[in-house]
Amino acid sequence: MTTIQLVGAALFACALLHTFAAKGFEILADRHPRHEGLFHLLGEVEVVFGFWAFVLIVTMAFVAGPGAAVDYAESRQFTEPLFVFVVMVIAASRPILDAVRVLLGTVARLVPVRTEVALAWLGLALVPLSGSLITEPAAMTLAALMLAPQVFRPGIPEALKYGALGVLFVNVSIGGTLTSYAAPPVLMVASTWGWDSAYMLTHFGWRAALAVLINASVVTLLLRKHLAPAAAEERTPVPLKVSVIHLAFLAAVVLLAHHPVLFLGLFLLFLGFTQAYGRHQDPLILKEGLLVGFFLAGLVVLGGMQQWWLQPIISSLSPTALFFGALGLTAITDNAALTYLGSLITGLSEHAKYMLVAGAVAGGGLTVIANAPNPAGAALLRNGFNDESIGALGLLGGALGPTIVAAILFLI
Repeated sequence: MTTIQLVGAALFACALLHTFAAKGFEILADRHPRHEGLFHLLGEVEVVFGFWAFVLIVTMAFVAGPGAAVDYAESRQFTEPLFVFVVMVIAASRPILDAVRVLLGTVARLVPVRTEVALAWLGLALVPLSGSLITEPAAMTLAALMLAPQVFRPGIPEALKYGALGVLFVNVSIGGTLTSYAAPPVLMVASTWGWDSAYMLTHFGWRAALAVLINASVVTLLLRKHLAPAAAEERTPVPLKVSVIHLAFLAAVVLLAHHPVLFLGLFLLFLGFTQAYGRHQDPLILKEGLLVGFFLAGLVVLGGMQQWWLQPIISSLSPTALFFGALGLTAITDNAALTYLGSLITGLSEHAKYMLVAGAVAGGGLTVIANAPNPAGAALLRNGFNDESIGALGLLGGALGPTIVAAILFLI
């Protein structure tokens, strides 16, 4: 244990407390107009970890020297924040959203229930499960934008909004476990432990799919009285060729998810294409994507200083205790960081490995920081809540039920 490790742990605790207090800063912004800009900044959940990461780097420069601070920052891997930013912007582009709306609308009309109820269920069940193919960040982006005008709007009780948000976050976290490449906590251990997609489907996939269906059905049942048909928009349809090109960009970025130089190059081409055919586009969500990338980058910097106390905890637990320990620790860390630390431990039994990953993905909806795609969902949906911010306790309450369902099925 070194001085800078203790400082890193203390600043990480400050960031966690700041996350829970973010909604309070938005209230302060309304009460103190003179400093509302500063309070709005501190109330942005996506800014929290990036802000405290800068504090860590500055502190490290004073304690260990500027060279040590720069070396530490450059030793971090920022592929995941970059990927989430890129995939958010592409997945939220109008041609892809319109294609998904058409697909879900067609399926919804075939279901023997009201169309708006079917659409809400599909957004909370089918889209999160598609994360096993298109990755969890892309699924979160699509689901959030599909559900925003229908569920996260004025007229829906706040408690139900938090319930739907909790279901969405939990379902995305577990919905990516049908394959070995789509969920960040699985990706961290898949190659090390030799888990392929067939293993994931047989050990995790069917349990996750069943939990997703149960969670989505329960919250849709509670929401059904408040759902109304969405107002039809008169817009020129996007040509099929443009939609196909956008989907090809998304597929290529997903395939190159571990190669930032390549997927960033593709992203620049994508930006050029959207400029060339601007008449078929809506404004890209660059601001929201950058804020989420900043959040995740800050988590990478701060999380790298927590290995000294997290790893001994993980290595000392029995398999059952490891499941509940991972589920709880995920709420205050990132589940991918947690499973990565587990992959460094030698001698873990197959049972212990399963319990670690199962607990990490089951708890991925409890907080905004628990799973990498959560900040994306929070950034896209927060305007639908009071004070245009998501309360940490509200999210925790909304996610408890679906988390218990997932935990029970993973423990069977």
